[in-house]
Amino acid sequence: MTEDMTEFESTDPEYAARLSHFLGTEVPEEPAAELPARERHLVVLAALLGCQGVDEFRVRLAEALDDGVTPVEAKEVVYQATAYLGVGRVRPFLAATNEVLRARGTELPLPGQETTTPETRLAAGNQKQVDYFGEGMRESWECGPAERAHVNRWLAANCFGDYYTRGGLSDLDREMVTFCYLAAQGGCDPQATAHAGANLNLGRTRDFLYRVVSQMLPYVGYPRSLNALSCVDAAAAARA
Repeated sequence: MTEDMTEFESTDPEYAARLSHFLGTEVPEEPAAELPARERHLVVLAALLGCQGVDEFRVRLAEALDDGVTPVEAKEVVYQATAYLGVGRVRPFLAATNEVLRARGTELPLPGQETTTPETRLAAGNQKQVDYFGEGMRESWECGPAERAHVNRWLAANCFGDYYTRGGLSDLDREMVTFCYLAAQGGCDPQATAHAGANLNLGRTRDFLYRVVSQMLPYVGYPRSLNALSCVDAAAAARA
């Protein structure tokens, strides 16, 4: 029985035993699903943000920190989720992260990770969009309907300029966890497909993304996982 299931050992012993084996042994040790430990932890944390599993998030955050994920890395996974889930859904996870870190004696606030200013965030964020999605994203807020220009500008300045430009996680990390947020929350298949494509553009492979989805599966369920695999397939087919 893994430690996170012991609270259910007396009340729900059969459920706890089967779930403990699946979460703790079968999925992590499946050769077709294997990921490096650090990436697996980041995937699980991002997936739990996406599906709003804050109680499980506390358990898995402690596990991730015990296994070498740094407080800065964990915080950056939470911060970046704001652009994809909204502050209304991220606030409980930020509070939970702070609770876990304080309980472990971590001094807050953590070292700052900003690399942009209010004056540079728009250009820097747009460059990230170009790096991930191609030159067609250059000054994208100037394209399309004028009434949506401010949203596209915010996408560059806020989503990419305020978050993707931060330290603590690499571009590969940030696109990986973004795909997880989108796949885990459901109803975002166009965006999940686009960010699966961005992962491929940055050098990830279809096999790697399949492994990401496999590690998410116990936490988000089969329907959203199967949809996520379809998004990966669509992104890969578009590059063929």
